[in-house]
Amino acid sequence: METPLRELEFAALRATIRERGTVRLILTWTTFGLWAALLLAALVWAIVPAAFLAPLLVLAVGFETAFAVHTGVERVGRYLQVFFEKDVAGAPGPGGWETTAMTFGQRFPGGPDPLFSLLFVLAAVLNGVLAVSGGVPAEQIGVGVFHAAFVIRVIVAGRRAGRQRAQDLERFRALLR
Repeated sequence: METPLRELEFAALRATIRERGTVRLILTWTTFGLWAALLLAALVWAIVPAAFLAPLLVLAVGFETAFAVHTGVERVGRYLQVFFEKDVAGAPGPGGWETTAMTFGQRFPGGPDPLFSLLFVLAAVLNGVLAVSGGVPAEQIGVGVFHAAFVIRVIVAGRRAGRQRAQDLERFRALLR
């Protein structure tokens, strides 16, 4: 039997997932808008490749924030799956939304990238190409290293996010034992 506190917790956590999902989308659009404005400013007024680090920083901060929000939402989802859905406790039934969504994703892989990884990588590559098109080789190499590091970070984070659901599910289940 559900207690009022348990019902409130479930409702609050589902609302957290919904709200953070919306925030992630708004944040991503805002990040790309600010990046584009700074990139344009760097193209118009920059005299050194290092000026292109400001738009790259905006991309990095936006990506890291979106990644953190996504990670948190996934973790809340696994918590709900383990501590609120019937199939985890051994009762009959198909489970709730979290179990169904996870099963669907496993059986039918693909779909949109919740981290917008490809867009962040393409923006970083464009930013980097424009950054290294001028200046002396030492500046070009330095700026290029920062851009390459960001691209690697996006790839690593995407792989980590791909493993997170299963890892968090197992960790929360371990807490029940």
